Amino acid sequence: MIVEDEIIISILIEKLVQKLGFNVIGKVENGEDAIDAALRLSPDIILMDIQLAGEMDGIQATEKIKESIRASVIFVTGNSDMGTRNRAMKTNPEAFLIKPVDMITLKKHLDLAVGSI
Repeated sequence: MIVEDEIIISILIEKLVQKLGFNVIGKVENGEDAIDAALRLSPDIILMDIQLAGEMDGIQATEKIKESIRASVIFVTGNSDMGTRNRAMKTNPEAFLIKPVDMITLKKHLDLAVGSI
């Protein structure tokens, strides 16, 4: 599942993921919809942006999602400051990747996430 509020980036990530042989079961643009979709779809892996449209950021959405389901979260974000990184790491993500993400790095972390399911 992809959680990204910038449509062009969302499309690019989706195409990368599909090119790597993975299925995208849902795409949403904000934290609230991410929670709803995750509970409904039970994705194995969530590619989560941190800065999202709406009241809730990706870290808060991840905390709520992990209260209910087991999913590997890979943060894919432009926010690389230490405060954001430290907050994100408290959710025990599979990875914390900085945009733009290249295909080799994404594949490596998707494969690791699959291995931890």
